[in-house]
Amino acid sequence: MKKLIFYSIFIVFLTSCTSKKKSPDFISKASGRYFFNADETINAYFKDEELMIGWRGKDLSPLKINDSTFYVSELNEKLIFITAEHKIKLASKREHNNEVFIFHKLKDGEKTPREYLKSGNYKMALEGYLAIKKRDSMNPVIRENNLNSIGYQFLKNDDIKKAIEVFKINIALYPNSSNTYDSMGGAYKKEKDTINAIKFYRKALDINPENRSSKRQLKRLTKREKND
Repeated sequence: MKKLIFYSIFIVFLTSCTSKKKSPDFISKASGRYFFNADETINAYFKDEELMIGWRGKDLSPLKINDSTFYVSELNEKLIFITAEHKIKLASKREHNNEVFIFHKLKDGEKTPREYLKSGNYKMALEGYLAIKKRDSMNPVIRENNLNSIGYQFLKNDDIKKAIEVFKINIALYPNSSNTYDSMGGAYKKEKDTINAIKFYRKALDINPENRSSKRQLKRLTKREKND
């Protein structure tokens, strides 16, 4: 009988320790979006008092390790919530090569540069990307080709105004790149703004006289102007 009572108590204790459900205080402090990287977020939210992680369009259900640590199998990482400091820390492991990974919580209303870009707030997007460049000029988030691709996608969809704004950001980040000015020239050409198109193609050639694209386009545009 004593063994049965002890076993029952042990099961209750074990169940309470491993329960996924969290206290209202933890839920309040842990909920929110965190920077997964400089331009991407990970979202901690609760469903029926159980922690869920929103990441890249997926809803992940972590395994509780203890009151503040959760294992996310899809990431193969243990997330340690440090609610007093508004951050998540990845538990150290050999694959991290002694690097410490911290996900800081976004403030209310704060967005990533890409989110500002998508919402049309180009000023804040530029500020965000410039801040990333200041912290880490080699960060893949601000690669010239990445932003150029975003701009060309807008051009492909005939959203020329947005493309121009993206190319403006790229020029601000890479003012000495011939390619960024060539891209802007292409956007103005598609908008049928010949004056600005020529201006940016010439700027591209000032930086790199061997820019074939700018040479070709400038020749076409100036020839057209003469014919007109």
